Amino acid sequence: MTGIRAEAFSERFPLLFHMAEAGSWPSIQRHGLLSTSALLDLFEVRGERRRALEARHRPESVTLHHPRHGTAVIRDQKPMSDAGLLRSLSGGLSPADWYQLLNARVFFWVSHERLMKLLKARAYRDKRQTVLTVDTARLLALHEARVLLSPRNSGATKPFPWPRGPDTFLPMARYPFSFWDQKRKRKNPVAELTVTYAVPDIRDFVLRVEEYVGGQPDTLLFKAR
Repeated sequence: MTGIRAEAFSERFPLLFHMAEAGSWPSIQRHGLLSTSALLDLFEVRGERRRALEARHRPESVTLHHPRHGTAVIRDQKPMSDAGLLRSLSGGLSPADWYQLLNARVFFWVSHERLMKLLKARAYRDKRQTVLTVDTARLLALHEARVLLSPRNSGATKPFPWPRGPDTFLPMARYPFSFWDQKRKRKNPVAELTVTYAVPDIRDFVLRVEEYVGGQPDTLLFKAR
């Protein structure tokens, strides 16, 4: 059976989690959660610099500056590599295509377990991170039409470059939820929930915002009433 309804998905995964750069909560409150492409639009980044950020691998985070919007950080892509993508991509996609595809989306983990795995990864565990906890049902009520699901971590080719291609991301109505639910014995049938381009009204769905250090919550920045 293919597909899952928003109501059933929200019951199974009532919370979504997004890891952002430390200090980004004020900007998120003003502009919403932006994909890399949306952030480049906001900061008016064009030409070759934009192509380098959108269609090529980012081994390190990149700080942007704008006379009106201040600064923003585009996160690195350390878990991914061109070599790994060349081994894993199908459907005629190139590494540049995959980078652009990822950069056009806002990503959420659907389980706290996957969030913690990322927070404790070697590249991030010693840095402060801002974590948003989001109400799934409220987000889907307004943005389901722009939601795509992935069964795996789409931004990683390490330690194993699992196959990926045009059908990695699918809308909820076409996502093979039952297949992955049975295959994984009801554990992690979905890895990522993504929203195309941006979630400008994310503050309306946020339940908690915390800063984490070393994989542990350190500072509460916001809590919904």
